[in-house]
Amino acid sequence: MKGPDETTHGDLTRRDFIKTAGTGLLASRLDAPLPASEGAVPSDSVAQQAPGSRLQRISPNLYLLHDTCNVYLLKNGDHGLLIDFGSGRILNLAAEAGVTTIDGVLHTHHHRDQCQGDAKAVAQRIPIRVPAHERYLFDEAENFWRNRRVIDNYNARNDFFTLSQNVPVAGVLRDYEEFKWGPYRFLIFPTPGHTPGSISLVGQVDGKKVAFTGDLIHSPGRVVNLFDLQYGYLSSDGVDCAIYSLAKLRELAPELVCPSHGEPFGSPEAGITDLIQKLRSWFESYSPGASLTIDNHTFAVSPHLVCAYRDTSTVYALISNSGKALFVDYGSASLNFLNVFNAAVGSVYDQMRFVEHANTIRELQSRHGMKAIDVAMPSHMHDDHLNGFPYLAQNYDTKIWCYENMVDILQNPRGYNLGCTFGEPIKVDRSFRNGESFKWEEFEFTVCHNPGHTEFQMAMFVEMDGARVAFTGDNFFPFPLPSGSWPHDSPAYQIRHNLCYRNWVESDSHINSVRTIIDHEPTMIAPAHGKPFLSSQQELQDLKQRMEKQKEYFTSVIADEDCNFGLNPSWVRLYPYQLTAKPGSTAALELRVRNYRSKPMRLEASLIVPMGWAVKPGKLTVEVAPHSDGAGNFTLVVAENWDLSRPRVAITADIIADGSYLGEIAEGVVDVLAR
Repeated sequence: MKGPDETTHGDLTRRDFIKTAGTGLLASRLDAPLPASEGAVPSDSVAQQAPGSRLQRISPNLYLLHDTCNVYLLKNGDHGLLIDFGSGRILNLAAEAGVTTIDGVLHTHHHRDQCQGDAKAVAQRIPIRVPAHERYLFDEAENFWRNRRVIDNYNARNDFFTLSQNVPVAGVLRDYEEFKWGPYRFLIFPTPGHTPGSISLVGQVDGKKVAFTGDLIHSPGRVVNLFDLQYGYLSSDGVDCAIYSLAKLRELAPELVCPSHGEPFGSPEAGITDLIQKLRSWFESYSPGASLTIDNHTFAVSPHLVCAYRDTSTVYALISNSGKALFVDYGSASLNFLNVFNAAVGSVYDQMRFVEHANTIRELQSRHGMKAIDVAMPSHMHDDHLNGFPYLAQNYDTKIWCYENMVDILQNPRGYNLGCTFGEPIKVDRSFRNGESFKWEEFEFTVCHNPGHTEFQMAMFVEMDGARVAFTGDNFFPFPLPSGSWPHDSPAYQIRHNLCYRNWVESDSHINSVRTIIDHEPTMIAPAHGKPFLSSQQELQDLKQRMEKQKEYFTSVIADEDCNFGLNPSWVRLYPYQLTAKPGSTAALELRVRNYRSKPMRLEASLIVPMGWAVKPGKLTVEVAPHSDGAGNFTLVVAENWDLSRPRVAITADIIADGSYLGEIAEGVVDVLAR
């Protein structure tokens, strides 16, 4: 995929497309067949040898060609839009439908049978748009093949059915957005299954609600194959995805389904239901005890507090008497979806896909009286807890509030190198200081810093329905204990903690969090995974003692007397971690330092950059007060003639701290963009 500032949309012009078609293609040569060395089919000989099917008219403005896949031609006067492309043979036949100009190709997924002729579309300057989460399998296909493991391979996903050569992409089809063409409007609907990044296009055509579904379904009760429904070794993960997608498609109530293989069919509800039942029956027999994403439901904790605790991270909905809701977290739809979409990220520019939860919002509306999602607050900055926030903001006008130290990482995620950072910027509407209280509807909340699992995490306390509830993020969870290891008059679990150094941990992080929770005396803890549980001061005091022992462990095993230097890999760092620049441009880069020592620190830093680039100053000196943060600034100049075949490069900071030469211990990356 391209860099983050290269987003293109459905109204991108052909001229814009030509400008973007830089993968070995010159605009001045696009009106001639491309030589084989540049990724084009040398001639029409392959297409001419294909079966001699003709265009079939489905409705006045919709046509079908059976090719390597079904290619659908949508007509608007003498202009046409293609859904999938196959071998490209459609270009020889479009005139039969009175179409003289093809305005674009929309792909439902990346498999070669959908797009093997795309070079012909490029040669005729026809813009190609692809699912956002599969772009890298089109315009970075060659890089994919350089890195796809074959030996020792436990990744069963059929991305081997990817193009062998790059195809320029004019734009991407983003989940839940609308693609407009002439009088037509299509919802870009995520339907993972046949591939993790698959989409369907749903809209009105000739008076009917039509769904172009790719290979999600072949025909009533049937799929094209089963091997495409297994992504992980021995797993049933793709079947879970397909069942989810079929059920959500059924909710849209299409009148006509146009699949990529098989024949279009009407009255699809029965056929979709039949296929769901078949897949479910097999899933339950092959994976007994496993849960389907589509079976995740809400759970009423109390009259005003509802949660969905099986949706990867627990979604909490605090529902006021007016029907407004405040969400705490809204992440991946299930643990399987988290794993599938995380594993499917194949480009450094890609990010984990989000799909709407199977039942959460619908049930909150129908069962629990929710009328609006007024506010969403992340318990912490991790993607599995907030990758649904852009969806809420876009579709429900939800305001995003957060603890103050999360603001920058939510709005500028490329600035950081921390675990589980969500890549899409999220606009923050309001933030809160440590210990600040606020009123929302009839409830009074207090927000506190809650480090441990990550530095960027809050604890939030509220009195609700007779309970004092603490929302604690991913810091603490109840873990079952072996028999006999806990006092007989106490529950058979122990509150445990999470620890990941890449998330930014310091020696007293967990201790400070436990103290905060003890001070607020909650009767119920609402963790960010799993159900809420009742807590006692005894259990929290026991946890505090164990966290103090953890600190003793840190100080005893780390060589530096200020052990936080051995806990936090980001104590010296470059900001932004991922910098975007153009050839010949000047960019600002900041060196940030956290001094854990009880005395001032003097840091000297030199930036190591590629040959031909310039940096000012040559040596940067930063003075940092004890137990404080400090920063200094570099100015970076990218070489004017930079080779754009190297679009992403690493830079490092060579560090001397208080006279000790530490070497190049901080780094960042620069994306050098052509435009």
